[in-house]
Amino acid sequence: MEFTSLFLLVTCLGVWLDSQLTFTPHVQLLARCCIYYMWQIQMLRRSLNTDSANALVHALIASRLDYCNSVLYRINTSTTKTLQSILYSATRLIMLKRKFDSIIPTLGDDLYWLPVSQRIVYKLCIIIYRCLHQTVPKYLQELCVPVTTNASCSHLRSAARGDLQVLATRTVTFGPCSFAASAPKLWNSLLPALRDSTLTLTQFGSRLKTHLFCLAYVCAS
Repeated sequence: MEFTSLFLLVTCLGVWLDSQLTFTPHVQLLARCCIYYMWQIQMLRRSLNTDSANALVHALIASRLDYCNSVLYRINTSTTKTLQSILYSATRLIMLKRKFDSIIPTLGDDLYWLPVSQRIVYKLCIIIYRCLHQTVPKYLQELCVPVTTNASCSHLRSAARGDLQVLATRTVTFGPCSFAASAPKLWNSLLPALRDSTLTLTQFGSRLKTHLFCLAYVCAS
């Protein structure tokens, strides 16, 4: 593998971790895998209807893009673009679009798919929700601490809003990317309606996707 001369690689749960935590090797390997499956689907595409093609792409490509994608939060934009190009190609494959056809309206209006950056945020917010509702291991729950648990801060506006405590980091490069630092900031940035503690996981996920969808397509336009 050509990455070994540049990176020290370790794999954990199917995610390739390089010594600089750029995740570039992981994204490149993921892209190769997705391209391979798109070639396979391409050979069958004319024999499939749109729903069948969508199901295949979701099972073989989109699911791989979403697997453990929360670790990619705040990574280099150029690396994210690689995954976004895979998503665009998958959309063209499903909808039988040509290479230079505009794909963004189709991505939002027909498939209702979030862009890669919003898919990452969605996954991370779901994990935070589960932390607050104690449905994940304790070591993750301990990283999402409400401001109200601190008696000295219970009178602050942040406590009334249901904010989480944001931990200070020692490093500038890796610290802000950690779950302990990024998760509270991301949660605190959500609309109050999304942070309603009475929402079920299904309700939260639906509202969150609608919110991210508006940010990605409606507000951007």
